[in-house]
Amino acid sequence: MVSVKVPATSANIGAGFDSLGLAVSLYNYVYFDWANEPQIKSLDRVHIPTTKENLIYKSAMYLFKICGEKKIKPIKILQKNNIPMARGLGSSSCCIVAGLFGANALLGNVLNKKELLKIAAKIEGHPDNVAPCILGGFVASAIDEGRVFYVKNNISPGLKFVFLVPNFKLSTAKSRKVLREQVPLKDAVYNISRASLLVSSILKGKFYNLNVAVKDKLHQDYRLKYIEGAEDIFKLSYGLGACAVYLSGAGPSIVAICDRSNRFFEKNISLKLKEKNMTNWRVLKLDIDNKGVVGRIT
Repeated sequence: MVSVKVPATSANIGAGFDSLGLAVSLYNYVYFDWANEPQIKSLDRVHIPTTKENLIYKSAMYLFKICGEKKIKPIKILQKNNIPMARGLGSSSCCIVAGLFGANALLGNVLNKKELLKIAAKIEGHPDNVAPCILGGFVASAIDEGRVFYVKNNISPGLKFVFLVPNFKLSTAKSRKVLREQVPLKDAVYNISRASLLVSSILKGKFYNLNVAVKDKLHQDYRLKYIEGAEDIFKLSYGLGACAVYLSGAGPSIVAICDRSNRFFEKNISLKLKEKNMTNWRVLKLDIDNKGVVGRIT
């Protein structure tokens, strides 16, 4: 049996639309084995598709086909799901990566990480989530002529990332429909300047720049209108000393980046949410995962 541990991810980080992402310490565990007939099962109470439409299964079959395996034996997939679905934490990318790495391991690891990243980005359409899911850390990435170019860096231990996760969903497909296909040149320049500032500031430890660097004109303002309580959470987080606040991926989860010296942020934001009767949001303090996906034979 093959076991695959895949981390949740947080994409965009404000201005880095479809190009920046980071991996965090919240994991799904997926187990693969050959079987007499296809089997897909959840190991917890989370509802998952148990047909061939299951994204992990589809990704595994896609890899088998790429590798020229015409007569693949059926496989068994067992899932333990800790990453909430449709919350902006990369659950779909996690499934894609799990399926590819599990299938690759069953075949004897015929492809390397770079090859698997290229396939994952092709399935997903962009690399902002799949790249950190595979590589770990903080990743800037781009696709050019089908090839994924990336730089991975570790995040400074001086920062902590606090996730505010609601109990309601917002699908990426629905969240993308509200975006504009064309934007003014000034908005494009606005984002380019801030995304550049964000990467440099994180790598150089210039945390005082982050509240400016996460500002965005391409996606956040459009999406926040559809997330009840989001604007309040932004205001509360900044009021409690967050260095920066941004919408995680397509949302609806929100991330507050804090200096580690702000020791009571999680407790204080929890109290504020309770005061405002916003108990449908939970607070998760997550560490950066610098390893990315891990697979092993059990």
